[in-house]
Amino acid sequence: MHHGMIVIPVFVLLLIRGIAGGTDDANMATVLREMFDGYDKTLPPKYDRVGFDKQVTVKINIFVHSMFSLSEAKMEYSMSMFMRERWVDERLKYNNTVNISRVELDKFYFESVWMPDMYILSEKESSYHEVTVPNKMLHIYPDGTVQYSAKVTGIFSCLMFLEMYPFDTQTCALELESYGHSTETMKFVWNENAITASPDIKFPQFEVKNYSHYNCDRDYYGIFYPCIGVSFILERQYTYHIIQIYIPSILTVILSWVNFWLDCTAVPARITLGLLTVLTMTTQSSAARANLPQVSYIKAIDYYMAVCLTFVFLGLLEFAFVNVLTRADSKQDKNQTNREEMQSNNSTHQCKCEIKSVSSTFQPYEKPTPGNLDTKRSTKSGFIPFLTSVSKRGSIGPRTVDKFSRVVFPLSFMLFNLFYWSYYFLVEHNLPGSHS
Repeated sequence: MHHGMIVIPVFVLLLIRGIAGGTDDANMATVLREMFDGYDKTLPPKYDRVGFDKQVTVKINIFVHSMFSLSEAKMEYSMSMFMRERWVDERLKYNNTVNISRVELDKFYFESVWMPDMYILSEKESSYHEVTVPNKMLHIYPDGTVQYSAKVTGIFSCLMFLEMYPFDTQTCALELESYGHSTETMKFVWNENAITASPDIKFPQFEVKNYSHYNCDRDYYGIFYPCIGVSFILERQYTYHIIQIYIPSILTVILSWVNFWLDCTAVPARITLGLLTVLTMTTQSSAARANLPQVSYIKAIDYYMAVCLTFVFLGLLEFAFVNVLTRADSKQDKNQTNREEMQSNNSTHQCKCEIKSVSSTFQPYEKPTPGNLDTKRSTKSGFIPFLTSVSKRGSIGPRTVDKFSRVVFPLSFMLFNLFYWSYYFLVEHNLPGSHS
């Protein structure tokens, strides 16, 4: 008896809930039937009106779920986002006497409702998410307000200006435009909290600094089409480039200065060191530009790599100059030694030598000819004889050049670095590509 008294109320409760549930389903079916009775999705909501009253206002907001790739070479970025659109279609009004706050349409009805023909202007490739079900939502409120939401992942173009690379800040735009409706029939506006983003968005080399939205209505052949856009301000983190490019380049330039402390006669060592630093800088410069587009302007990193390559190349030329001076001095010392040996061997025939030397200094006059002039010019002019004559006068020597280079090269490189880093960190640079 006791158990029977418990079973009866439970049965009655289930029966009541079943009836109520059936009533809700019947009410929903009635609402949907009345809502789409005579509805034509091919016509916009205010097709039968005139003037500005014909314009449908579409409110849009975006939630950025993730930004996971940015390529300078292809000038593109990848992003996953939730796009939400809201507009009023009075033809879809329904009576809320059945206490239904909103109608959540099944995907079967998505193709039965008129929707704005919005597309992404900078899209390269995109898709809707289909796992495990299509990630789309369509709600209709009693006053005819329609809210549509979908998750979109795509690759979008981003025009980058790399003059300041790797100390640059890029502005990547996402613009939404109507394909077929002009501003006479449709208007795009940003909703409150137009752009929101997940706090977990991180790039390997970039930091998202700010978002800004703007209006970009466009004129095509005298017809204005609605357009709105959002700009993502991305600031590059240059720590990687400092560690992987700038510091090795500085060390390579410093290594090339070791040549100035090696002996002038250590030809194999100085040639090896000079060529090694030149080849290292060439490889480093190529690696720095490997992932960059082939633009027509010079980037900040190009200036630095070119100057570093110039310094190591000048260090190699300095050794060539010193080597020529060393050979000139060696030849002069050898000639001096030969003269001293000849004077010691012929000391007993001094008079005869003097007569011979005097007679050798006086030669009969010979009329100059073009051939003789060319021969004399070729034997007495040239870079090596000039260095020999300079070395004979004692005004410059190979060790003097090395000592001079030990001071001039480091000082010049320090001045260049002072100017370079001050220019790119202290001077404000206004580059195109941003939206106010």
